[in-house]
Amino acid sequence: MDRPVAHFDDDARTAFAAAYPNQVTTFSHGLGEHPLLTLEALATLGEALPDSSVEYNRSDLPVGTLPDEAPKNGLTIGDTIRTIAANQSWCVLKNIEQMPAYDALLRDLLGELREVVQPRTGEMLTLQGFVFVSSPNSVTPYHFDPEHNILLQLQGSKTMHAFPAGDLRFASQEQHERYHTGSHRGLPWDESFAGQEYVADLPPGRAVLMPVMAPHFVRVGPNPSISLSITWRSEWSYRESEAHAFNSLLRRIGLSPAMPPRWPDSSAAKAYAWRAARKAGLVR
Repeated sequence: MDRPVAHFDDDARTAFAAAYPNQVTTFSHGLGEHPLLTLEALATLGEALPDSSVEYNRSDLPVGTLPDEAPKNGLTIGDTIRTIAANQSWCVLKNIEQMPAYDALLRDLLGELREVVQPRTGEMLTLQGFVFVSSPNSVTPYHFDPEHNILLQLQGSKTMHAFPAGDLRFASQEQHERYHTGSHRGLPWDESFAGQEYVADLPPGRAVLMPVMAPHFVRVGPNPSISLSITWRSEWSYRESEAHAFNSLLRRIGLSPAMPPRWPDSSAAKAYAWRAARKAGLVR
């Protein structure tokens, strides 16, 4: 029987292994022009997903725009994707693993990296996929995300501006705590941050590893862009999230809790305390 075609070659896996889980790095991928990821296929996918799994808006935005400030584009998701070259929009299709074919693709891709991931951060939990379709020169404003994340560039180009995860200069402890207790992912931008980031240029065929909660913003190049984000959680990442949430409780009663440590350490006691508080119905 023929072996499945690898989407990450030996050099890519070596680069990934050297950086995972806490460093931003780029490497190649061989996903190419996959039939599930053409504009028409994605327009059809967007129309099939529930409304809660689709987000889209105008894309000619300042870096510091917060999610509730982004104006809508007046189109349907299908029309947004089909006319992305001219409509100055940005969209994300969330949790594409809801559809069996996309779930299989996600599991194939992440399965190639499991031997690196699991010895370091444990079992790959909550596998999720997101597709980003963007007009030329779009901006994804400054934000962070809770997952281990690899962004694969498929069409067009992007430049990722990524700042160190856990560095309080770029995202305060209070901003972490607000996010992990239900606030949006957007972060306030300060022009003094510029020049202190890792800049990853992503033409088609390149991927970037984004550490958990690394602040970043993205600029699209002169052509329409399609990117696939493959993500997973780990027991370590969940503990970090729960420790931030528990810190928010401590702050409400007047304490000044310490920032949760980054991998390989974890705030197990705070995480378990948060889980116990939720189980007891003290928090939601």
